[in-house]
Amino acid sequence: MIEGPTGAAPAEGTAAGPAPAAGAPGAAVPGPRPLEGIRVLDMTNVLAGPYAAYQLALLGADVIKVETPRGGDLARQLGASAELNGRLLGISFLAQNAQKRSLTVDLKTQGGAEVLRRAVAESDVLLENFRPGVLERLGFGWDALRAINPRLVYAAISGFGQTGPLRAKPAYDQIIQGSSGMMSVTGTPDTAPLRAGYPIADTLGGLAAAFAISSALLGRERTGVGSVIDVSMLETAATAMGWVVSNHLVAGTEPRPLGNDNGTAAPSGTFATGDGALNIAANKQEQFELLCGVVGRPDLVADPRFAEREARKTHRAALTAELEAALASRSALSWEEALSDAGVPAAAVLTVAEMLDSPQVRDRELVHSLPFPGGVAGDEPLRVMGHGIRIDGVPGRPTVSPPLLGEHTDEVLAELGYDADEIRALHEGGAV
Repeated sequence: MIEGPTGAAPAEGTAAGPAPAAGAPGAAVPGPRPLEGIRVLDMTNVLAGPYAAYQLALLGADVIKVETPRGGDLARQLGASAELNGRLLGISFLAQNAQKRSLTVDLKTQGGAEVLRRAVAESDVLLENFRPGVLERLGFGWDALRAINPRLVYAAISGFGQTGPLRAKPAYDQIIQGSSGMMSVTGTPDTAPLRAGYPIADTLGGLAAAFAISSALLGRERTGVGSVIDVSMLETAATAMGWVVSNHLVAGTEPRPLGNDNGTAAPSGTFATGDGALNIAANKQEQFELLCGVVGRPDLVADPRFAEREARKTHRAALTAELEAALASRSALSWEEALSDAGVPAAAVLTVAEMLDSPQVRDRELVHSLPFPGGVAGDEPLRVMGHGIRIDGVPGRPTVSPPLLGEHTDEVLAELGYDADEIRALHEGGAV
């Protein structure tokens, strides 16, 4: 087995917030991460696949990112900094590829194909997000992979799945957001269809893949054999819409865009205050009554337009107007504290910067600092997110910077049994 990446723990102060006291609930108790000893060949590009592999890496897997020698992952050229894109360290790549090693391989060469065969023979997982059929045409379809390694878990992420009339259709997050119906219910009646402000379909596909891979690895412990996983981004997006889809399936209603309102309850949505926007989710009768008391409008509880759930939904606009008149006397942050203390779910709407700097996120150590890849003079430390999972009190903390293109090629080849002369020949032949 190839040894996983190593690295010193981040320097003190890389993530803000005090650590819990030893023995306290949530106190960090370092120990083996669940996927230590598991090797993943990450043959993915851009976001859904790299995101899935990053989750596995944070859980302890040794993730080897298999890239083409000519440019590597397209995400290396994507992001807000043109200078970093030119260095093949685009921000889109940096965000999802810490804790991985980079191996460059040209699968169209005989030597490159042999490198992958050796790697598959000694790996636990192969993850790819090519269009369906691409890997098979290169000689690495499921039957070939299973013949090399019967214990392999092979996971393929695609826009529409490995079967069906749209299987070969190219897809990015934007395409899936539209095809899934997400955009049709996002925004207001005047602004819909509207794309979500972040790549939710890619992210959901990546989470589904990481979950399925982890489950398949557990199943392999019982059966001794691997399995093939087919992840459809379209289907994972559709299943994530919950009651929006169920209202149509069960009640026959046509989902429509409601802006910031929650169609299942009122008052439940976003409200203007004296300073800033405030989300309130008073979904229960007692929460509505508490809300009215806190904002100084207990009379609203007895108003027949608002006395019970269905009436409040019918008269949502009128109720919003009454509440916003009362909320205008204080800021969103002030109301958040008062309502939360009373037991009413409420929170100010934050910017991304405000979220990252919030006491809660800092205390939970979501953001981590790593040396910038390549160590170019003048580079600031790289700040990346872990994930929102703690195991035995320990957050998912990356300790190894995202790799330069091909940074670990010789290291991995040596681990696969190639000697120095063979490695040199692979380089000279353009196989790696």
